[in-house]
Amino acid sequence: MGMRKFLFILFIFIILCSPCYAIKIGLQTEVGRTYIGASTKAEIIDCKTNKLVYNLEKMKGYEFKPYKDCIAIKVDGQFKKINSNRVVIKPEAGGFVSVKRKWYRGHFQLYNDGSGLTVINDIPIEQYLKGVVPSEMPSGWEHDAHKAQAIAARSYALANLGKRGKYGYDLKDTPEDQAYGGASAETVHTNDAVSETEGIVLVYDGKIIPAFYSASAGGKTRSSGQVWTKDLEWLPSVPSFDDGVKKNGHGVGMSQYGANNLAKKGYNCYQILKYFYSNVRFAKIKPEYYK
Repeated sequence: MGMRKFLFILFIFIILCSPCYAIKIGLQTEVGRTYIGASTKAEIIDCKTNKLVYNLEKMKGYEFKPYKDCIAIKVDGQFKKINSNRVVIKPEAGGFVSVKRKWYRGHFQLYNDGSGLTVINDIPIEQYLKGVVPSEMPSGWEHDAHKAQAIAARSYALANLGKRGKYGYDLKDTPEDQAYGGASAETVHTNDAVSETEGIVLVYDGKIIPAFYSASAGGKTRSSGQVWTKDLEWLPSVPSFDDGVKKNGHGVGMSQYGANNLAKKGYNCYQILKYFYSNVRFAKIKPEYYK
């Protein structure tokens, strides 16, 4: 189907009720130690009692490790036991938390499940996406490509809540789910793309779809049945507009290179998405559920 047929698109925005306020992203899973700091003062709260157990000084790094069925923190050269296997780290308003040498928004959970420490970033979905878009797509690309990426990433995330539930979080921070670089990855242009598409998701048959995408499809996207076990009606095989770029990824759904090339031709984010995902509609989630 020619792209010019998408010059006029019927936009149907459905207000969806979603239980999602925040998404939980696994940054480290069952590790032997981790190093965490905050840009402001931060509190460590025991999840079981909701009581303060320690105050972190601003701009100071701390080492944490599992200790029996609890967690230990290194203070002044010595480890001190925290009598809990699950805590939350909360920076002051406007503060960031440092993990894996990157800055992140939101709160953090540390959990000792007996196999090591799991570090989870608990963050509102829109703030999460600000760290996803520039991690998944070069920040110098076309603005409507970034907006298409934001909508696809938001849809993928919300459709996959609980995917990694056995570890206590929703998604990993790697391309195995979606690349996520936290606040350290953010740029003004990609943040604008997230803000301008706030709450918008792709819907098929009344449900948010996991909007699969890959870097490039090598000239033509693949149907889901060609890669996995089932053909999904909203995932057609179409020319990917990324000719000359080596196939990179599963090739199902939106080609990121193709999205950027289409944006260069003047197509907006909605036209791009309607091309790669068939018979979908656009819906908007109620703001109180995702901020």
